[in-house]
Amino acid sequence: MKLATLHDGTRDGRLVVVSRNLARCVAVPEIARTLQAALDDWTRVAPALAAISAELDAGRLSDASAFDAEKAMAPLPRAYQWADGSAYVNHVELVRKARGATMPPEFWTDPLMYQGASDHMLGAREDIVLADEAWGIDFEGEVAVVTGDVPMGTDDAAALAHVRLVMLVNDVSLRNLIPAELAKGFGFLQSKPASGFSPVAVTPDELGRAWREGKVHLPLVVHLNGAPFGRPNAGVDMTFSFGRLIAHLAKTRDLVAGSIVGSGTVSNKEDGGPGRPASEGGIGYSCLAEQRTVETILRGKPVTPFMRHGDRVRIEMLDESGHSVFGAIDQRVRRP
Repeated sequence: MKLATLHDGTRDGRLVVVSRNLARCVAVPEIARTLQAALDDWTRVAPALAAISAELDAGRLSDASAFDAEKAMAPLPRAYQWADGSAYVNHVELVRKARGATMPPEFWTDPLMYQGASDHMLGAREDIVLADEAWGIDFEGEVAVVTGDVPMGTDDAAALAHVRLVMLVNDVSLRNLIPAELAKGFGFLQSKPASGFSPVAVTPDELGRAWREGKVHLPLVVHLNGAPFGRPNAGVDMTFSFGRLIAHLAKTRDLVAGSIVGSGTVSNKEDGGPGRPASEGGIGYSCLAEQRTVETILRGKPVTPFMRHGDRVRIEMLDESGHSVFGAIDQRVRRP
């Protein structure tokens, strides 16, 4: 089934069940008013939500209305936890190379992860409001999962049973602020503003055979200002599965229902190397930093600029039939 949160004048919005084709939706206040409420009582409410989903797809709900992604908030407009991993180590290696940092060998065996701010998650069509272009504004196309309650010490295999939903993320990064923050030894803060999320979150079974081994085996399609920028496959070159990422986060703590765990920037190697831009016939990239790194490696300096006010990024995932799975993240950068 597919779930979304619509604006209703409250901070946490109103939960709706969305049809498989993203055309229709129906509110379910008698089951759960918000997505967080549904996650808190998932064992009881999930079958009821699934029954509504089946009726909606069959066209048997007279109270259904058109689904408008413009009115969608993030599926979880505010979350108890947002932890982002770096499952695509190829991306980590390239970005570190760009800033002259070495790549410790343990990065290939032990996931990187940071805790981001989760008090305000951006909706899929919500502007990215940032004051200064000099901060190095970048998008990062990612996949994320929402968990149920996860006991401390859960292992990789068992962790996947706690995945409730899957969605897409634009993990906005301010690249020119990152080096100074990391040099302090305390991690990201100002360099990681609010992230944007797909209008719809889906249960893993909705992905069919594309959900296997704790990975989503579909291309992540990115456009920048209307032009193709990348389409790396999220199931390829993912060093750490979502099971591994969740287990890493839960090693020393219980996770509460509604915890969001991100994959990190989707990144593929191409012909054994860093790949080529989409404009040159390659699979391209899911962030500007990676393309700039490859330009530095090949040409001695980056050519592609970071985002400027007025720029627009679109991030979407299509199934094997070419239909949008989660709806599109489509965000514009603007001044306050």
